[in-house]
Amino acid sequence: MGSYPGLGEIAGRRVLVRSDLNVPLDGSTITDDGRIRASVPTIRALAQAGARVVVTAHLGRPKGAPDPAYSLGPVAQRLGELLEAPVAFATDTVGDSARSTVEGLADGQVAVLENVRFNAGETSKDDAERGAFADELAALADAFVSDGFGVVHRKQASVYDVAQRLPHAMGALVAAEIEVLRRLTETPERPYVVVLGGSKVSDKLGVIDNLLGKADKLLIGGGMVFTFLKAQGHEVGRSLLEEDQVPTCVEYLRRAAESGVEILLPSDIVVDTEFPSGDARPDPIVVPASNIPASSLGLDIGPDSAAAFAGALEGARTVFWNGPMGVFEVPEFAGGTRAVAEALTKIDGLSVVGGGDSAAAVRTLGFEESAFGHISTGGGASLEYLEGKELPGVKVLED
Repeated sequence: MGSYPGLGEIAGRRVLVRSDLNVPLDGSTITDDGRIRASVPTIRALAQAGARVVVTAHLGRPKGAPDPAYSLGPVAQRLGELLEAPVAFATDTVGDSARSTVEGLADGQVAVLENVRFNAGETSKDDAERGAFADELAALADAFVSDGFGVVHRKQASVYDVAQRLPHAMGALVAAEIEVLRRLTETPERPYVVVLGGSKVSDKLGVIDNLLGKADKLLIGGGMVFTFLKAQGHEVGRSLLEEDQVPTCVEYLRRAAESGVEILLPSDIVVDTEFPSGDARPDPIVVPASNIPASSLGLDIGPDSAAAFAGALEGARTVFWNGPMGVFEVPEFAGGTRAVAEALTKIDGLSVVGGGDSAAAVRTLGFEESAFGHISTGGGASLEYLEGKELPGVKVLED
């Protein structure tokens, strides 16, 4: 029995933990349990200190009402397996099942409440509605620990409002994530290289804008690269293109050249005539990035580019990577992402995989998580921090 940093003695007290358990499901089968495993250390530490641990989390995007497709039941079962201890499961968020489940906990035991987004108050933009739901959540506990980094950029009831109603502390996972992000933004060892991919430039505008003054190199791949290629005057065929962002990319290229920041774009692209889906058999070919056929769409950076990107990462002391280089789920279009991941495992310094699809990619492609300095559990939260935005779920803990 003991204490928890920021809360003091917690033995016998009910501690509400906001975790990030938003994992991908195939029916009721969890296909990637990375976020559940990341949540275990804080939950285990609280239980071992004698707290009665009440875990709240969301899964997917239900529309403010119960939906069996988004039940946390399978997650609670997996959490119990990882904790090697029984985990009780409440079939509602703040109703009769939640109250009786919490009341039935003994010291050191753990319960999971049903998907917090089954209640419309969780994500409401109305402060009163959100606050009323937070009141009900807070009534279930004596203290609050925020450990869901993937949601700290959201001003939601179980993230923000509950912290205003209970004695609160930052969980070990959130604390570790914030420490890494501070190193990336305040004291990065150089050379500092940022690798950005994913589908849309518009998702990364703030990050690029902020990091143009901080990073030494920016490597651009994924679907977003085609808007940059268009900004250079190249045709991109049927590749993903945000036409309205072309002028912005032109401006970024100009600023980078003026400030001495290297922006590295692919020299070759793996293309196909169709996006891989269903029974369609991939038929990839490699073409110069400056000569993508009108009938084709780019689905990965090419082998020369993959080698160039890996070379650009050699000798880096700090690397942040967010977004795959291609459609990594399909082997024919996974080469670029694999090359970047492999290069990150060789970094002598801090290598950060920025959550979301990047974290899924390293696991899908068979890399050991221990090979990377840090794998974030929150892609969106990481990006907003790197944009220089304030994270409400972190700010409320510091007030």
